[in-house]
Amino acid sequence: MAAVMTGENPLESLDAAAPKKGRLRGYFQDSRNLRSSILVVIPLFVIYQVGILATGGVRNGVDFMTDLLLHVIFRGSVLYYVIFNLAVLAGLVAAVVFLRRRRQFNPKTFLFIIIEGTVYGLLLGFLIGSMLSKVGLSHVLQAVAGAAAACPMEFGVFDNFVLSIGAGLYEELVFRLILLGGSVLLLTRAFKVKELPAVIGAVIVTSLVFSAIHYVGGMADPFTLYSFAFRFLAGVVFAVIYYGRGFAVAVYTHAIYDIIVLVF
Repeated sequence: MAAVMTGENPLESLDAAAPKKGRLRGYFQDSRNLRSSILVVIPLFVIYQVGILATGGVRNGVDFMTDLLLHVIFRGSVLYYVIFNLAVLAGLVAAVVFLRRRRQFNPKTFLFIIIEGTVYGLLLGFLIGSMLSKVGLSHVLQAVAGAAAACPMEFGVFDNFVLSIGAGLYEELVFRLILLGGSVLLLTRAFKVKELPAVIGAVIVTSLVFSAIHYVGGMADPFTLYSFAFRFLAGVVFAVIYYGRGFAVAVYTHAIYDIIVLVF
């Protein structure tokens, strides 16, 4: 799972008086902290949940919150639904102010995670294309581009923007934080598997499931070996980012990559 730092305050090294190396180390620690990660992804949650009101019901395939909030809890009331999301956003601001005063969170973490996720998102397609080319799948880029192009033809730019945010948020929540993190905990604690083989096995299985889910349901893409392999490797890369850099960085990397593919 994403590491939760304990012990010394990770943001003490983010003071203006601290050396640059200390500030950088403080950012890496803080961005990997699960509490900080949750705070940083809340704006995406609000943007997505409110944004889908304008999509005509189009939403991410593993979105398990919208129907619960909009139809079960608020019984179809758009007003209450919007008020709830605004309250969540207000709670985020209050939490950031409170933790900042206690020197337990630096608001600059928001900006730095977005920048880091953008860099990873820009490199993701090139990295995976190169990996597939190394194993002889030389036409992967053309195949993936053809599969990805099917979605923008069906939906508008705003719809694809909202879907991209939903993919980054919910797919990382389900496949990395819950399934991957939960699988590793189960294997290491219940079945006493050593951590390294548990992580490797969980990464492979959850990445296969992550890729396969894109070919299921009403918005499923046509199956090709190339796109399946591309998405499998993408799942592996997201898992590495999740373990190495934390939940929030994985979410923003995924969302920004999808925005690049589906919107631009």
